[in-house]
Amino acid sequence: MVKAFVRKLVPEPVISVYHLVFAHLAAAWYGHPSEELIVIGVTGTNGKSTTVNFLGRLLEHMAEKVGWTTTVNFKVGQREWVNDQKMTMLGRFQTQKLLREMVDAGCRYAIVETSSQGVAQFRHVGINYDVVAFTNLTPEHLESHGGFENYKKAKGRLFEHCSEGCEKTFDGVAVPKTAVVNVDDEHAPFFLSFALDRQYGFGFEGKRRAEDIGSSRFTPVIGRHLELTGSCSTWSVDHTAFHLKPIGLFNAYNALGAATVCRALGFRWDKVAEAVGKLGSVPGRLEAIDEGQPFALLVDYAYEPAALNAVYDTLALLPKKRIIHVTGSAGGGRDTWRRAEIGRLAAERDDVVIVTNEDPYDDPPLQIIHMVADAAKAAGKVDGETLFRIADRQEAINKAVALAEVGDLVLITGKGCEPVMAVADGRKIPWDDRAAARKAIHQLLKLP
Repeated sequence: MVKAFVRKLVPEPVISVYHLVFAHLAAAWYGHPSEELIVIGVTGTNGKSTTVNFLGRLLEHMAEKVGWTTTVNFKVGQREWVNDQKMTMLGRFQTQKLLREMVDAGCRYAIVETSSQGVAQFRHVGINYDVVAFTNLTPEHLESHGGFENYKKAKGRLFEHCSEGCEKTFDGVAVPKTAVVNVDDEHAPFFLSFALDRQYGFGFEGKRRAEDIGSSRFTPVIGRHLELTGSCSTWSVDHTAFHLKPIGLFNAYNALGAATVCRALGFRWDKVAEAVGKLGSVPGRLEAIDEGQPFALLVDYAYEPAALNAVYDTLALLPKKRIIHVTGSAGGGRDTWRRAEIGRLAAERDDVVIVTNEDPYDDPPLQIIHMVADAAKAAGKVDGETLFRIADRQEAINKAVALAEVGDLVLITGKGCEPVMAVADGRKIPWDDRAAARKAIHQLLKLP
């Protein structure tokens, strides 16, 4: 609340100068640690945290020492812990401190999930990025950025920033400034327009034609013969076979993007493919909860329409009778337009919709719930039969578990593995969807 009050009094240019000055101060305070690391920035709307985690695990499987920062977790060498800050990109001093700890721990690579809001507040300044990767772009943070074009430009500033950084040398070898871009995304040309030393474009055969880009700096990475099943995904690149256990097209894209970064860093395809085969799921991303119940239960972070559609497409690969979905939407100025869209999507693709509290911040929780539920009702759901409005999130999950029958699939979205819920007056209360799901199942099965 104090921050919101200050923002109303202080002109935006003054706030921007404040952010920029402190970004430079933070980097200087910690001795510019990014100069001692190969830094990879990952941006986009969806898949950033998964791509970072996949990339970090791939590098570790290939015997590299790595650190990273994501919405999900932090890692410095052997030490890993959950992100409980409700921030994708930490503040300037926190980020620089983590980078310094990575250097001190002997890490060679640092992977930084870089958000548009972080860029808008200059949190990327003082970080000398070597590789920048783009996952995809869909409408998000429109209200905070003032429209989609501003949102896209904020993402693009990361690529511009990378292109302006000084080239580093490790073990006598120069590290070229490199862009890795999902060329199957319609906004790929924008992210390929920045003057970096090298460009890699990844995508799957039958989508957009990466081979047609036609730049001497551009290298296409095309996954061919893609097969998606309920147990794995497979494809090949340059006659090298890839096998990925985490299911779904979106995970295939995240893994291919991470693999392309590895290739851009000089690793051989056979070694990268071997490491991809060892990847497991990322916490809170289609995470299965199995306590012996006779139905499936999945927890996922998806909180906006494009991510939800990707989850639904993946669920189509799984055997199931009904989908019972616990959903909602966030407050705090987080794109109010998407509340009705989430309700409509849930009505169309779920059998039972349970709308509950998510991260209300200072917004009235019931107001958010009704905006989502009213849209689901307008799309055909019936209150008390296929639509339920339950403010308490634990009670909502209890209801979903109680309704589930043999062969059903319970889906809980919006928070993933987040360990807190953001409520009024800037408070964060302890919360974990996975723990809440286990509690509900234990009550149902009368387990200790």
